[in-house]
Amino acid sequence: MLRYRTEEGWFLLTHPEHARIAGEFAKAWGNGFFRSPFPREDVLAGIRRHDDGWAARDVKPLLTREGKPSAFGVDLVGKYSAFEEIDLADYLGVRGRAMEVVAADNPYAAILISMHTCNLLTVHADRSTIRPSDLPLLDAFLERQEERQGELRLHCAVSGRYRDQDLTAQTLLENFRLLQACDNMSLMSCVDYGGPATLLHPLPLTEGGTSEVTVTRIGVRRFRLAPWPFSVERLEVPVSGRRVVGERFGNVAEIESQFLSAPIETLSITLEA
Repeated sequence: MLRYRTEEGWFLLTHPEHARIAGEFAKAWGNGFFRSPFPREDVLAGIRRHDDGWAARDVKPLLTREGKPSAFGVDLVGKYSAFEEIDLADYLGVRGRAMEVVAADNPYAAILISMHTCNLLTVHADRSTIRPSDLPLLDAFLERQEERQGELRLHCAVSGRYRDQDLTAQTLLENFRLLQACDNMSLMSCVDYGGPATLLHPLPLTEGGTSEVTVTRIGVRRFRLAPWPFSVERLEVPVSGRRVVGERFGNVAEIESQFLSAPIETLSITLEA
């Protein structure tokens, strides 16, 4: 889950909801300055569905050792290190399923999801927080993900659905970076991140080359992006979740009962030039 601090407690939303928001950002991506992604529908599917594997896990909230909702929050933006809080085998299982669920009907999208997972678990992971006995499990998982990317790429190549250009390493890299950018923007906006930021990677321009995109918070869940990467002048996206009261909880049953009885509430995220 993701968590957003409120005066009374927390606003909690699921990973698939966060991914849907990332997909809305991707759908609007591209204008006279920034290039739109291709193959478009496959890239949008990968971004929109990159957290499908978390759907069952996020039906109910869990707790950290400190009694807070076990969820991505503003304190974890730009970090990926709390492995001591999780069962690594279970976590890798969720990540693997997230890719395989999509691979069943869109192998191209699944490649991007796997690249995203591998990046999180290498470039952004703090291996010092992983138990030494778990490191072989992690490394075997990463090796298998690399193999799956190759298998899925071959599947796409023989399917006849894609141009040679769609499957080059450069195109896949650029599409993976767009997934990362939209994922990052969604995470920041869902938790109302206040610090200065960029969207992780330089993104391709219509006339060639790349450009970073800076993000500045200008209000509650309102952000200014520069240069502006979208096809519309202003982007407003709803985000749905449930509120729970209290900063810390004594046990899982306490937060679970609150969460399941709370009505679904819709807030708004706004991106502006």
